[in-house]
Amino acid sequence: MASNSSPTKLPPTSKMSSRPSTPSLLPPPNPLLHAPPSPNSHRALRRLKSAHTLGQTQPSLISQQHRQALQRNASPVKKDTPARTRSNSDVTNMAPPVLETPVRRPLTGRKSTTEMLSIDKLIRDGPPDEKVQDGLEALRLKILAQGIKSDSDGMSSLRIYVWLILLNAPIIPTDEYLALIHRGASPAYSKIRNDTFRTLTSDVLFRRRVSEASLIRLLNALAWKLHDAREEKQGRLSFSAMSDQSSPEPSSAMKSRARALTLTTEGSDAGASEPGTYVQGMNVLAAPFLYAARSEAEAFIAFHRFITHECPGYVRGAMDGVHKGLALVDKVLGIVDSKLSNYLMSKGMNAELYAFPSVLTLCACTPPLPEVLRLWDFLFAYGAHLNILCIVAQLVILRNSILSSPSPTKILRNFPAINAEMVIQLTLSLIKKIPDDVYAEIVVHAK
Repeated sequence: MASNSSPTKLPPTSKMSSRPSTPSLLPPPNPLLHAPPSPNSHRALRRLKSAHTLGQTQPSLISQQHRQALQRNASPVKKDTPARTRSNSDVTNMAPPVLETPVRRPLTGRKSTTEMLSIDKLIRDGPPDEKVQDGLEALRLKILAQGIKSDSDGMSSLRIYVWLILLNAPIIPTDEYLALIHRGASPAYSKIRNDTFRTLTSDVLFRRRVSEASLIRLLNALAWKLHDAREEKQGRLSFSAMSDQSSPEPSSAMKSRARALTLTTEGSDAGASEPGTYVQGMNVLAAPFLYAARSEAEAFIAFHRFITHECPGYVRGAMDGVHKGLALVDKVLGIVDSKLSNYLMSKGMNAELYAFPSVLTLCACTPPLPEVLRLWDFLFAYGAHLNILCIVAQLVILRNSILSSPSPTKILRNFPAINAEMVIQLTLSLIKKIPDDVYAEIVVHAK
């Protein structure tokens, strides 16, 4: 496909968000885009350096969990659960739990200097003595114990930097994002336009802060980025198919085979190892990134990193990761609350009927948005795969209402408003009830 020949135009870049530019991204040189100047103060530059040091040196916790799960794929032992997040609480005890995970140092009675630092100071100055692992551990624990400070609308000047660090997102020049926008409409543009106007329509906070034009630009730029990656991979496959033959000159049959390989994979995301260019629901998944970020470029790189490294299975054409997640919701609910699970099954209600949006969007489809942001702080810190347990926790919270209703479909058609603190506490309580082999499935289901 020609990248510059599409007649459809994107929303004008002159309407890009006027939010302050991120310290971690270079500002665009085009004055028509009204982008603020890059940071020039010593404090801002020091913050950039420390955030980059924290984010770039250490792989994300989710990636560590994935590697450990693959290494223990054969009959994991309970005490060696891959990155198990343990809790001293149970379902009925909502006291703040103490986590014990193999990927972090055990908590000691005496706090280290790093653990005593605030999140703001960790992000601004970096960990003392450049102890990145200690800094990441302290950051995760503080998110769990204190949360990221934000106003009543869920806005925080720190949140997007914390997300970028936890996702281990790379730093990109803003010009790279602008170049994708200036290419015009991507092959997925019509699908994107069919979804963006429906994104969180009932959320006043989101509609007030994020324009549809901004969402279109981000998703279209992402579609170009994924399209280019797929084209590059297909080119390598075609070249490899021809070069592996002993004949120095490829035969007509070899050329036909290579051409057929390209034609059959082009435009088809099913079964591919990389994410598709766009699937329905990505608009809602992108919404919290745009809401929390201070620039579109920040939201773009965080969202791209998330879907390509943490949950590529959610956005492939077949959405195989989502369907695996739905099966796990049914399995986990049967383990932690067999009575509730049996009642829902007796009504013909499996997770496919009520939990599809919650799995695909990491609960972003359930208001209010400030609570979703707090829940995402926890998921990015300890693993997006824990969204499966967060959904089960919401079902357990609704247990009495569901069991007393002759038609639970009405209750689960739209999940009640999220209370992030309650869901997180209950999720931590449920983890110790999950067998190790099931937990290993949860860790890798979105890959």
